[in-house]
Amino acid sequence: MKQYLRQIHPLAWTIIVGTMFGRLVTSMSIPFLSIYLTRVLEATPTQTGITVAVSSLAGVMVSFYGGYISDRIGRKIVMLISVFSWAGVFFIFSAAEHLWVFFVANTLNGLCRAVFEPTSRALLSDITSPQNKLLVFNLRYAAINLGVVFGPIIGFQLGSSESTFPFVISGMVYIAYGLVLFLQFKLQHANLPERHQTTAPRLREALMTTGRDRVFLPVLIGTTFCVLGYGHFSSTLAQYLARSPIFENGSQMFSYMLSLNAVTVLIIQYPLVRTFRNLPPLVPLIVGNLLVATSLMMVGIAEGVLMMMMSVILFTIGEVLLFTMMDMLIDRIAKPEWKGTYFGTIGFNNIGSVIAPVMGGLLLSQFGAENGLAVFVPIALTTALGVPFLLIAHRRLVAREKETEPTSLRM
Repeated sequence: MKQYLRQIHPLAWTIIVGTMFGRLVTSMSIPFLSIYLTRVLEATPTQTGITVAVSSLAGVMVSFYGGYISDRIGRKIVMLISVFSWAGVFFIFSAAEHLWVFFVANTLNGLCRAVFEPTSRALLSDITSPQNKLLVFNLRYAAINLGVVFGPIIGFQLGSSESTFPFVISGMVYIAYGLVLFLQFKLQHANLPERHQTTAPRLREALMTTGRDRVFLPVLIGTTFCVLGYGHFSSTLAQYLARSPIFENGSQMFSYMLSLNAVTVLIIQYPLVRTFRNLPPLVPLIVGNLLVATSLMMVGIAEGVLMMMMSVILFTIGEVLLFTMMDMLIDRIAKPEWKGTYFGTIGFNNIGSVIAPVMGGLLLSQFGAENGLAVFVPIALTTALGVPFLLIAHRRLVAREKETEPTSLRM
């Protein structure tokens, strides 16, 4: 293991460590946004859902362009502009006092994330050898969850459900992250792979390429339903716990559930990936989708803390299967010169994150937090709609790889 860790590019380590601290500070603030809007600004569940959803909507609209632009002009300039802009967005959050300002700030938050995230993942792919890619993508995912272990508990202690001060900390950390990235780009300039603008696809060609990909298209549709289910965890569940008469001090319980989610990821990620890594890459996504749907059904019937915590653990197993293998799947499908484009285009599955808070808000408004089953059964069934599309993608990928397999290997 030490040998593989030494082979990881220094810039990749910067992204991994920066991701950990970035998620630490954002998980102190962003997950509590729906509770803050409901409690402090007295927004309705629907208003809150729309305000939370606009971040993902903005991300969906520009995620393709973020990856595409990085293919055209290079990862460095795209990452630096987006990370410093992101820091500014958090300061806007900290100064916001009206619902419309939060709406604007969360729109900008989604834009920055949708540009920075696919570009950083494409850069990780660029600078990592094929035998180390699974390790690097999993280290990045572990870094995300290591940050989320402590972020929600710190956020709760700082009063994130009633204050915007934690956003100031987020802004300062992202400024530091940007400065370290700037220095690393200068230090590692000679060790970075060259990017030739002539090899990157033009926009129309890129859209046609991803749209005609018979494997990628059902993957995109299927993972949209996966992301829809995942999106309810930080939006609908937060509001449900804050309003439900079954659970006392729902905000505190939600912070503990976020931390349990992250701790569970850290415990199960490595053995789970080892178990599934030799299976066809879409099998973990199919199993993960079914587990997330089942866990959401359990939330609807939970009447105590134990059942709720069990649902979180089941949800987390599904989440790990979905998101640790998704980057590897996209890396496997995409051509080298189109990786930024593919990583950007898969961001369209965040339409699920747009639908989740709005759908959850409408269900809560219609049935109330006292009717958990009526709220979460439709959510669970909608999430499971991703399975047929992932099965189609699985069959097509198997057929494609058989066709491209050298004749000598088939004999």
